[in-house]
Amino acid sequence: MPEQAVAVVGSIIGAVLLFLLIGITAYLLWKKFCHLPSYEKLTSPVKTTNANAIFQDRSTSEIQLKSTRSRSVPFIIPPTLHGQDWINLTNEEQVQEDSDPYMIPQSGPRSSFHSLAGAYVVGTINPELYKFPEDKSETDFPEGNIGRLWFSIEYEQESERLLVSLIKVRKLQPPADSCSPFVKIYLLPDERSYLQSKTKRKTLNPHFDENFVFQVSSKMLLQRTLKFLVYHVDKQKKHHLLGQVIFPLKNEILTDDNKLVIWRDLEKENLEPPSEYGDIQFSLSYNDYLGRLTVVVLRARGLKFQEESHAAGVYVKVSLMNHNKFIKSKKTAAVLGSPNPVYNETFSFKADQTELDTTSLSLSVLQSIKGEKTHLLGRVVVGPFMYTRGKELEHWNEMINKPKELVKRWHALCHSM
Repeated sequence: MPEQAVAVVGSIIGAVLLFLLIGITAYLLWKKFCHLPSYEKLTSPVKTTNANAIFQDRSTSEIQLKSTRSRSVPFIIPPTLHGQDWINLTNEEQVQEDSDPYMIPQSGPRSSFHSLAGAYVVGTINPELYKFPEDKSETDFPEGNIGRLWFSIEYEQESERLLVSLIKVRKLQPPADSCSPFVKIYLLPDERSYLQSKTKRKTLNPHFDENFVFQVSSKMLLQRTLKFLVYHVDKQKKHHLLGQVIFPLKNEILTDDNKLVIWRDLEKENLEPPSEYGDIQFSLSYNDYLGRLTVVVLRARGLKFQEESHAAGVYVKVSLMNHNKFIKSKKTAAVLGSPNPVYNETFSFKADQTELDTTSLSLSVLQSIKGEKTHLLGRVVVGPFMYTRGKELEHWNEMINKPKELVKRWHALCHSM
């Protein structure tokens, strides 16, 4: 009997221990999966450095928190980094001079970033500083705009091919309600041959995505100019020119791995016949603060060469005059063999505002052939009433009345010196 009693007691004790082990295991699993981990409470107060500077009275903190949330994102130091010293903080940011492992806020509003045990805010990050600049080419159209054209260019050195991709045109202004546009592309100075896009039906914002190839040597590439003419086809199949883009290649870096995507606003073509000696287009601007007079030589047309020669170079000489006395001159690069050269070159001269009434600009178009004398093809002078009249005077006065703005005009060339 005693032996049986010992066996029964042993069985009971074993069962109790088994149930106890199962219960403890179940409790630990339940606590692990059903409860968030809690942090151990500090047993003693911890010193803080300028805690009042971080957490002010509750009402003030709530106001600052709301404004901070609307403008910026808090930058938080997690507890694992509290052992480091932080210096060179400014404004309302806290400087930690010692290496206390934790900080306990004395007061202040609770928020999502205060839920980290021991974490505190040392500053904020302004999200506006990390945004990519917005592309406004699709939305910002100046007053009087007649359309905008996007294209890309790339040059293959080995095959000597200029690759032009016509991408799209936006905000066309046709003479009628409907518009069926297409584009002709020239590589100047050759104006006899061109490449043409497909016609897009009934749209003011055509999307082309067409590729074109021009064969041109690398030596001649930078002397060439791309010309885009945008047309509209009406119901009678007549073509109406809506605008043009002139794009010289001389200032571009064209390589196999450098594809340039470019947009330009359309310009109206000058439909008036050229003057007797041709015309020149340029822009004027005066910066009254810097005392700088800027001239942008754009293009010329209808020039009458003294001698027909493809080797003849045509350039523009810009001279600054005061009291009809020569002060300084600058000149463009020469364009070979074209009666309609494109320059797009900018020159700047020092001109005090007190001297503008006696200052003038002379632009001379000259033809030069290597080893021969330079010939004057035409000349125009712009300036105040003392020296000019008509369109030349109007251009000068408009420049004065619109400081820091580029004022663009065409002028007829004359042959007098």
